[in-house]
Parts: sequence; C-alpha cells; structure tokens
Amino acid sequence: MKLKKLSAILAVALSVFLTACSNTAADTSDKEDTSSAVDEATVTTGDTAETEYPITIKHAFGETVIESKPERIATIFWGNQDVALALGVIPVGVSEANYGVTDDSGLLPWTAEGFKNLGVENPVLFNDTDGLDFEAISDVQPDVILAAYSGITQEDYNLLSEIAPVVAFPTLAWQTYWRDQIIMDAEGMGMKAEGEQLVTELEQLIAEKVAGYPQIAGKSAAFFYFIPSDLGKFYVYLTTDPRAAYLNDLGMTVPESVTKLAEGSDSFAVEVSAENVDILNDIDIIIAYGDEALLESLQADSLVGTIPAVQRGSVALLEDGTPLAASSTPSALSIPATIDEYLSIIGEAADKAE
Repeated sequence: MKLKKLSAILAVALSVFLTACSNTAADTSDKEDTSSAVDEATVTTGDTAETEYPITIKHAFGETVIESKPERIATIFWGNQDVALALGVIPVGVSEANYGVTDDSGLLPWTAEGFKNLGVENPVLFNDTDGLDFEAISDVQPDVILAAYSGITQEDYNLLSEIAPVVAFPTLAWQTYWRDQIIMDAEGMGMKAEGEQLVTELEQLIAEKVAGYPQIAGKSAAFFYFIPSDLGKFYVYLTTDPRAAYLNDLGMTVPESVTKLAEGSDSFAVEVSAENVDILNDIDIIIAYGDEALLESLQADSLVGTIPAVQRGSVALLEDGTPLAASSTPSALSIPATIDEYLSIIGEAADKAE
C-alpha cells in the first residue's frame, strides 16, 4: 500500500487555509493518542481561580514564563483570536484569515462578530500569507502572543519570543485539539478557570445539538481531501488533526482503516493511492471539501467510485472556500456559529448510510 508523509508543499494543499503549514515543525515528543493533550502542556498556576504569577507554560519548544497578568494580547494563525474574544478579551492584533472569508474584512464571520460584540469594528490584522510579519506583531507591543494552534517553527518561536512570551502548540504543528487550544490560550491570558468553563459550555452545547441527529450516532466517519483534477490519490486526515477529532465530538467513531493508516505517522494526514481504496470500505460517512460536481466525479471514477460511502452518496460536502468549510477546524467561536449547518449536512449523509 502506498502511504506517504505529507511534504511541506502538500501540507499547504491539504490545510488549504493554513498557510503556515509550509513551515516544518521542530522535533517534539510523541503525541498521546487521547482526546486531549493538555496535560502535556500545562500551566503551573495553583488550584485557585485567581492566577498567581509567574506562570510557566510547557509546550513543544520548552517553557514560557509569564511574569504578570498580560494586558495586551496578540494572536497568530488559526482560531487563537477566537479564544480571547470568547473570553471577553480584545486582542491588540490578530492574523488575517486567509480561507473562508467571503468579504474584504479579513475575518471569518464569527470572529468579526466577536470583535463587534466587544465594540471593535476595525481590529489590527497581521498578513501572514507569506510568513509571519514580525514587525507588525512587534508594533502592537503585545504582552503575550497566543499560538496554541499553529505551525510556527523553532526559528519563528525564537524571533517571536524576543517580542513577547509565546504560547506555542503542545507537541506537533497543526495538531492541537480545540479543547487544548482554548485551555492553553486561556492560561496564557491568566484565565485558566474561565477557559475550562468555556470548554464545559461548548461540550454541553455540542451534546445538545448532537442529540437532535440520532442517525449520526456511532457511524464511522473520516475527513478526506480530494484534488478533483487528480483522483489517482487523495488524503485522509488522521485523528491528531482537529478536523477529524471534531467528528468524534459529533458522535461519530474512528474507522479501523483510519486507525491503521495513522500507525507510525506523526503527520496530520496521509496520502492514499486510489489503487488501495478497498482498505476504506469500513467508512460510513466521508466528509470532504467540495460540491455535487465533486461527488459526481468521485462516483464516476473507476477506483474511488468503488468506495461504498462514495457509491451510496453518504458524503458530507463542505463547499470549498466558505465559512462552513473553514469551521471544520473548530474554534471557540466557530463551533456555536456553525454546528447546526454542519450537523445538518452530516445528518443527510448519515441517512444515506443506513
């Protein structure tokens, strides 16, 4: 079977909106195969709700010490700004969203709404398309830089640390679950208790919403990435990727085939040759970026079209470039903003898997 780790270039194609995936993460410790890695990246704050300083945050690049309560919060890359906004904190600067934005705001709709709710119409945006804008980040004079979900390299981390303390990802680039992102970023702001409460509230919301879709419960599901012009290969996101992990939160299970694909890989996705599609026969629901034209192409393909989920059309399609497609990588604000639409699409696919 032909399986390859994603190269830096493929990482860009796979993540679509994660421009920084072209960076190579530093060597880090193995990530535990659990729903949360936050225990590996904890903050020493004591057991009281009131944070005691200094605090020490452990992450992939070592430890970050925050000496006093941060007042000026900057965030980079994906979703970290939503943690601050959800906790009522206005960041002094955030990365411009480069996927899923349908206007000229540079912000996904839930982020824009988060700023608006806090009285900010025109936040400071960093353009990270061609790499981090260190000068712009420095100009906002942050007390801390939140990057719990990101793809920063050791070099990036070193340069950012000259500006302000950095909350980096726990173990591997682009493999931070939404719970860990919230808790780590909240800890970096000195708001650990509030972050934990936010996680609890989101878990309750998800449980309430999922209860309305009993046909989804227990279905095996996997997140795919197809290149319509080349169906000779495609990509399957592994459970270390927050997109795939979110499917478990929505009541679905990890197919045994995907578990096997993940063995020995430290990437967030693997390439699969279409010649080996038979290994994926145990998947009830496929989630993918695309539209009905993509499904028609998949079903017409002599190899991909033999996958049972493709044959019966139990494929949940997220129109590429839309806010919904962007929300498949969940954040503190995108979950409540899009869960109804997301579950509706998956529910229709689940109906076809009965």
